Amino acid sequence: MAVALPPAISSTQLYCSIRTAHRVVLGAFDLSSKTEATQIKTISKVFKNAQYNAQTITNDITLIKLAIPIAYTNCISPVCLPTTDDVFNDQEMCITTGWGYINATSKEIRTKLQQASLPIVSNANCQKTWGSRIQASMICARASGVSGCMGDSGGPLVCKRDGAWTLAGVVSWGSSSFSTVYPIVYTRVSAFRTWVDQIVASN
Repeated sequence: MAVALPPAISSTQLYCSIRTAHRVVLGAFDLSSKTEATQIKTISKVFKNAQYNAQTITNDITLIKLAIPIAYTNCISPVCLPTTDDVFNDQEMCITTGWGYINATSKEIRTKLQQASLPIVSNANCQKTWGSRIQASMICARASGVSGCMGDSGGPLVCKRDGAWTLAGVVSWGSSSFSTVYPIVYTRVSAFRTWVDQIVASN
């Protein structure tokens, strides 16, 4: 029996082609505020994964090197990277954040950073929705009444490990209708830890 798969939106890299001309803003919460203690950094280098495939939306990850180091504060702090062996379990609750649409129909946005708790979906269960599109280098989270949406691409999926937040995934793609029924698909950061370490070591 053939199963019709829901249409998918394209990837982070197609929507977010990062260049050195861009700027990185740290510490922002309310985009309408003029008083937040943000830091604006220039980008010295951009490292797109050479194996990125726009057709299969695999290896959807890019690293950037800032021209000036970050000054950490109460509002600006690093997230932990997962090891290559880190496992994020089915139904484990994690958090995603972004300034994307809060209504896909009206394309309504809010100026304040939005946050949602989502349960991890095993790749086997995610394939029940997305079929063979789901690869080992991806990780899914169920949109249980809330979801990532257009504008959230490249945003984090973080899970708590020993009291610290760990970057499990990076928003990659999902339903073209932004349905809260279908899982959102993230780049699985643990699958690229060796690549990240190589880039950092040589740059």
